[in-house]
Amino acid sequence: MQAVVLCEFGPPAALGFVEDWPEPVLGPGQALVDVAYAGITFVETQIRAGRPPNPAMAPALPAVLGNGVGGVVTAVGPDVDEGLVGTRVVAAAGGRGGYAEWCAVPVSGLVAVPETLALDAALALLADGRTALALADAAEPRPGETVLVEAAAGGVGSLLVQLAARAGARVIALAGGQRKLELARELGAYLAVDYLQPDWAATVAEQVGTLDVVYDGVGGGVGREAFELLAADGRYAGFGMASGSFADIPAGHRPDVARVSSGPLPPERSAQLTRRALDLAAEGVLRPVIGQRFRLDQAADAHAAIESRATIGKTLLVVEGEF
Repeated sequence: MQAVVLCEFGPPAALGFVEDWPEPVLGPGQALVDVAYAGITFVETQIRAGRPPNPAMAPALPAVLGNGVGGVVTAVGPDVDEGLVGTRVVAAAGGRGGYAEWCAVPVSGLVAVPETLALDAALALLADGRTALALADAAEPRPGETVLVEAAAGGVGSLLVQLAARAGARVIALAGGQRKLELARELGAYLAVDYLQPDWAATVAEQVGTLDVVYDGVGGGVGREAFELLAADGRYAGFGMASGSFADIPAGHRPDVARVSSGPLPPERSAQLTRRALDLAAEGVLRPVIGQRFRLDQAADAHAAIESRATIGKTLLVVEGEF
């Protein structure tokens, strides 16, 4: 089968397209998905480069990267209900195997896609949808509050903008560059500010005063500055490190601010949140943003685009079907 294989850690070009990679062999509790789309995450670019956030995430090489896939179940393991065959699903592959024509996934990670929702849209929500909903539940933006969303044009950030606006909050979107700022406004942001500008924090303070909630998807200095803009009794939720590091906020600093977290999601809770995100999208309430698509053999280009900060929303590999 066709697959994208990493034989050594390095730049995007380290991802090689292979026509004859061995097909997955199903074990107990697994299903085989005929992959139509594979998702790419920023973390996967770090793993490919040999700099995973957690050393345990580094695979033994050679390896096929990719966790999230969308497609149709074509076969199941010996102990799995055969009624699943033919079901349109999105699924988490356990961190490996997604950049390929077929992928063996745990049945526990399968989520059926509503009939009225496109498969690519569903995949765009697989990880980002549950993350955004978990963060929204943790920080609970309320009507009239001021909520700042960093990386507001990214996969999770673009959903948080929508969820906070839907909750009745005034959303301040941080993003880099005019294209991303325009998207944030389109999604419901009251104010969109370019955090590549050195005076962005002063602009936010001047325009809206203090903040009630910060969703920190950038980390580093941006995350720290955003934290300092919070009012007493504000809530801070960190969810990413697009800058390369999490915000350096010492323990005990500003005890008047609550640091909230979605925490590790048990499998049942994770599946519940994913189904909720898919249902909201099927109802037209939540809009997943797919900013760019690449063919499977262009995986290296996709990684390069993500690393260059040139992407918006979700980046997908198109494995089969129209590009």
